[in-house]
Amino acid sequence: MMGKNKNAATDARAKVGTLIGPGAVFDGNLTAPETVRVDGTVNGNCNCKGLLIVGVEGKINGDITSQNVIISGKVDGDIVAHGKLELLSTGKLIGNITAKSLVIDEDACFEGRCTMTVNALENAAENKAAREKEREKENKESRNAAPGAAMPSVEPERKNMKIL
Repeated sequence: MMGKNKNAATDARAKVGTLIGPGAVFDGNLTAPETVRVDGTVNGNCNCKGLLIVGVEGKINGDITSQNVIISGKVDGDIVAHGKLELLSTGKLIGNITAKSLVIDEDACFEGRCTMTVNALENAAENKAAREKEREKENKESRNAAPGAAMPSVEPERKNMKIL
């Protein structure tokens, strides 16, 4: 099994079509039809038709949509993987996962929710809409609970009172 994973990783490196190198910073959304490897920083959403690899020094601040994802670095955003998502031992993910298959190594860090599904894209859209609706409801409740707004008045009504 271990030999199989090493060969797959070597094959993936040989066929990388887009590389964000160490120290490079990409600001904006990234869309690619082939394998993408991030060893620098991407500030924006990533949409990849093939494999997206986040190297040990790589960092993505945005949502990811890809066929397969391998994370060794840091991701702060939601991920939709139509195939497999692998979070390796050096990887850190803060965000929600929607994937068909998920592998999390020992010592990896994951903070969020995970949905396993056959159709990742549809389920992710439904989950995102539900989360936005929940946030709107919480915001509305917090506005209504502003200081003094929900508190009943302690002063008596004076309009019908006569002063002697």
